[in-house]
Amino acid sequence: MTSPGPIAISIAGFDIRWYGILIASGALLALYISCKRAPIYGLASEDVLDIALGILPLGILGARIYYVIFNWTYYSDSPSEIFDIRGGGLAIHGGLIFGFIAAYAICKYKKISFIDVADLILPSVALAQAIGRWGNFFNNEAYGTETTLPWAIIIDGKSVHPTFLYESIWCFIIFIILSSIFNHRKFPGQVACLYGLLYAPERFLVEVLRTDSLMIGFLRQAQVISIVIFIVSIALYVYLWKRNDYNIKNNL
Repeated sequence: MTSPGPIAISIAGFDIRWYGILIASGALLALYISCKRAPIYGLASEDVLDIALGILPLGILGARIYYVIFNWTYYSDSPSEIFDIRGGGLAIHGGLIFGFIAAYAICKYKKISFIDVADLILPSVALAQAIGRWGNFFNNEAYGTETTLPWAIIIDGKSVHPTFLYESIWCFIIFIILSSIFNHRKFPGQVACLYGLLYAPERFLVEVLRTDSLMIGFLRQAQVISIVIFIVSIALYVYLWKRNDYNIKNNL
């Protein structure tokens, strides 16, 4: 495969990029699915919409801040490009961190269960990631090392791993898996914990192939964060599972 270019259409000299179209499409589809599923967990669609209105802008802001911080050597010399997100440069971990903070604050304000909200929206977040990753393809970014595999993409005349594709496929699989247990969760928080347990290993492995990794010293930051997410997800899974069993046994 070879990218047809980042621009989907130009209107009156204004370029509309595939990157923005795909991110927006993924976010809107995730919102639609979450609103439709909300009553299953006793949540109102209006509450989900309110939370989304906080998550989306802050998530994008967090994704950009995170990316800029770990690329500060470049942006310190080109400060005018810090605000130019149309050409790419969003880090999913930053988006997840800021999104979780926004969702938690809104849930506390509206007095609704943050755990139920996390279980509700994270399957759709995985779907949004699967769709949004294709923006990297059109931007010729987030690719891996050279390979002779038949599904390689061509970047600067070289055949390289389409790491964006690997993550897109895996995130779609996560969406399917989490959706299959959505109606049958054994305890509140199970779906959210499984998202972390499923996503972290994939990101850790794919990061090995990428050539544009953000770094923490000599370490790939995505791998460090993935390890943290995996450990925290396991700990939370065990804690919430045991707490739920205790509540059931004591009729709480």
